[in-house]
Amino acid sequence: MKTFLFLAVFCAPILVPCAFVGAAVMLVRRLRDQRPTTGPGPSAGTCAPVAVMAAAVSFGAYTWGVMSGFHILDPDQMCAAQGVRGDRIVTRWTLPVSAQCVTSGGVGTELVAAWVNPVVFAGLALSLLALLTGAVADARRRLSPQQPRP
Repeated sequence: MKTFLFLAVFCAPILVPCAFVGAAVMLVRRLRDQRPTTGPGPSAGTCAPVAVMAAAVSFGAYTWGVMSGFHILDPDQMCAAQGVRGDRIVTRWTLPVSAQCVTSGGVGTELVAAWVNPVVFAGLALSLLALLTGAVADARRRLSPQQPRP
């Protein structure tokens, strides 16, 4: 499982734009070819690409945050690059994404950009909202009496 996650994060610069663009193309085609629907709300087929696009943005921001506190050779080098002086301890959190250089005096410097965590959580929330909206609209459509087609 760890190997899969590492591979996904490593390939994210290619996977995220491809998933986003593919879902955007699918959404545009769906909206262009869409017939009027009976019942309220968009269909699940319209909401699914929106959910994929939001999840792709969320995963891209998460990857950006995880990789911002990453240095192959030595964690002390990334702290020195941020201008943190003295003895350092690097602390990491997976969610919310965080990488801090903490000096022996207890002063911490965050290495992850401030926009990363809001984008991750907003993308996840939008993805979930899109999936729920599509599911509820389709359930309503199935339960409503069918109107005859002209």
